Amino acid sequence: MSELHQPNIDDVPISFSQFVITLVQSTMVALGEVESPDTGQKQMNLSLAQDTINVLTMLKAKTARNLSTDEQHLIDGLLVEVQTKFLTASGTYQRR
Repeated sequence: MSELHQPNIDDVPISFSQFVITLVQSTMVALGEVESPDTGQKQMNLSLAQDTINVLTMLKAKTARNLSTDEQHLIDGLLVEVQTKFLTASGTYQRR
């Protein structure tokens, strides 16, 4: 039986920043901000966008005090951006 072990950070094929950016890109597709790589068209799916924003929010909470300054700024800034775009897309928020 093989032993399970915690991977070394150098063995992980994706960085935290890349993971966050991937989630944000998925959110932007769901918000209809960018074309879907599958269809080449912009389509809005607010339910999927909300689910992905919830994942980003959970990730931010679970990694609190465990990120570099750059990683913290990245997730903070991108989370505010997608939350604002969600509110705008859903008609909940309008710029003045």
